[in-house]
Amino acid sequence: MRILMAGVSGFLGTRLVDRFTGDGHRVTRLVRHAPRTPDERQWNPSAAQLDPAVVADADAVVNLAGAGVGDRRWNEDYKRLIRSSRMDTTTTLAITIAGLPAADRPAVLLNASAVGWYGNTGDRVVDEDSPAGEGFLADVCRVWEAATRPAEDAGVRVVRLRTGLPLHRDGGMLKPMLLPFRLGIAGRLGSGRQWLPWISMRDWLDALALLLARDDLAGPVNVVGPNPVTNAEFTKELARQLHRPAIIPIPAPALKIALGGFAHEALTSTRVLPGVLGKAGFTWAHPQLPSALHAALTE
Repeated sequence: MRILMAGVSGFLGTRLVDRFTGDGHRVTRLVRHAPRTPDERQWNPSAAQLDPAVVADADAVVNLAGAGVGDRRWNEDYKRLIRSSRMDTTTTLAITIAGLPAADRPAVLLNASAVGWYGNTGDRVVDEDSPAGEGFLADVCRVWEAATRPAEDAGVRVVRLRTGLPLHRDGGMLKPMLLPFRLGIAGRLGSGRQWLPWISMRDWLDALALLLARDDLAGPVNVVGPNPVTNAEFTKELARQLHRPAIIPIPAPALKIALGGFAHEALTSTRVLPGVLGKAGFTWAHPQLPSALHAALTE
């Protein structure tokens, strides 16, 4: 397939490009700078600028663009960036797709979202049929997903990727945890009772390959493992695999000082199950946390 991708330089995007090209697809990368390679095309989503011919040349569009929610301490400016970086890219792509003649539209738009959609669910289990929760990230996910509607209304298959916490030592949630854990100065966050919807990197990539290929799958999809764990359980297993103690809990007030507004989200409990993937017959390579963490640390 000819795949047009946004968000190609991020932690997940670089790995997905490698996966798609390894599967024999041709990936064209949307970039904000002047093209430097034959597979790059320039756009400016902040100004809603995208050449429709670039989109018309694609069989599928994949949008992973958005400022990292855990990359910086949250203040009001960064919260605006988190929101605008998702809205601008998604809106520009969806409207451009909808504006094409029907014969020129890509068949599918895989658009990033997040399990933040559900807000704080406590111990309550949620799946794709559950409503949006409350809080900043839930509000962002609500408008983010709504921004795909022009493409959906135009008859394009739209998959909203409610991704959990992909595990890999080079990025995401795991990377900043490794040094303090290896130094033995880490522990659970707050009470440790909050649920974490993790997924191995291999399973995340396999899931997106499935969602690209299966034209019967559309709408929200929880891209998570089948067995979420609590923060305390995650902490214990990571410490075990690193052969280090994890006996220094980080209290909620300390997190608020260190992380600003993101502290609330870091303490949020989201017990999410992958209903759509399960019904689609997806097979997880790493359905349990120990094997997923081992892969994250060694592969």
